[in-house]
Amino acid sequence: MLQLDRISKVYKVGVLGGKDLTAVRDVSFEVAPGEVVSLIGESGSGKTTIGKMVLRLTSVSGGTITLDGVDVSTVKGGALKGYYRKVQGVFQDPFSSYNPIFKVDRVFAMLREAYFPGVGGAEWRHKIGASLEAVRLDPHQVLGKYPHQLSGGQLQRLLIARALLLDIRLLVADEIISMLDASTRIDVLNLLADLKARGLGILFITHDLSLGNYVSEKTVILRRGAVVEMGATERVFGNPLHSYTRKLLASVPQLHRRWEPFEAEPEVPDGQALVQVEDDHLVAGGVRG
Repeated sequence: MLQLDRISKVYKVGVLGGKDLTAVRDVSFEVAPGEVVSLIGESGSGKTTIGKMVLRLTSVSGGTITLDGVDVSTVKGGALKGYYRKVQGVFQDPFSSYNPIFKVDRVFAMLREAYFPGVGGAEWRHKIGASLEAVRLDPHQVLGKYPHQLSGGQLQRLLIARALLLDIRLLVADEIISMLDASTRIDVLNLLADLKARGLGILFITHDLSLGNYVSEKTVILRRGAVVEMGATERVFGNPLHSYTRKLLASVPQLHRRWEPFEAEPEVPDGQALVQVEDDHLVAGGVRG
């Protein structure tokens, strides 16, 4: 379905844009239907930039992103509208996606105007109701409300419901639960599992390794804009071979033991090619522990 082939993103920085800043470098991976792929890395590693390139919110400097074999950078005009019928994104701060002076229903009204102008009122209300029920929301409790009257979890699920109205095939979920409390997080995570069971592909962008391990079949570890380790989630987490992956895992708090400083491993030089070290497990430079 979605394929990233050696994509890069370079920004012009400095006085008069005289310098180059490489945010993403030669990143390749795929997202299949009904699959959750976790894109994991620290802040500034290029995770969100990749999500924006998939969503056509920023251009690709090099490489290609294809959906069903079609280069998304070539999609324009009416075809771009069709692309957004298949691919949608939900972002970290749900409050910023709403205008506080309008009721939350407006996000559905705008969608209807753009994509469903010929749908009658009764049919549209039925579609909204079915979409809200799919994300475990009661229409009577959320519709007609202003953003400040709803919780972050409710607002986040409303945005997912809006995406489902388009019958999308890929959801880019960028840190969608990092601002939610623990009790609400599990609801959204379980919702993602339900969407995956319905055949939806999900690119799950996060800095939280435990969440990535919880929801995904495939994990991509990103460092300084490049992939350092990727493969089946149980292999990446069960047998981490790159020093950066081990460093990330060592930084996760453990309930059963007190935190202790750990000895840093020598860093692997950037720019190492990915090498397959076992089935469905690739590591930059083929590093082994």
